[in-house]
Amino acid sequence: MAQLSTKIKLFCEANSKTVDFTKDVLLQDDSDGKGAYIKTWNVSGLAQPTDDQIASYETAGNTEEANNNVRATRRTAYGDIGDQLDEIYKDIDAWSARIAQVKADNPKE
Repeated sequence: MAQLSTKIKLFCEANSKTVDFTKDVLLQDDSDGKGAYIKTWNVSGLAQPTDDQIASYETAGNTEEANNNVRATRRTAYGDIGDQLDEIYKDIDAWSARIAQVKADNPKE
């Protein structure tokens, strides 16, 4: 089940708005088993969505959260950008040497 914040973010984006969860929209969970809800809505020019409007973003929210997990996994697997640049540098040298050898072994006429 998608997080309420994800569905609100998608709702706002669909209505050409951005949302700041520190001032525009405040969520609250009273730990009563009902889950999070919108406590404060201050998105300029956009009325607070109904429960049905928010629910309509469930599938898109699930997709967004799954993609966010994939992105996080990829970032970890890619490693530090400095290490990546080092690898590219080293691979470019190896590539350059290999190409030079191919050219030397197969000169143009």
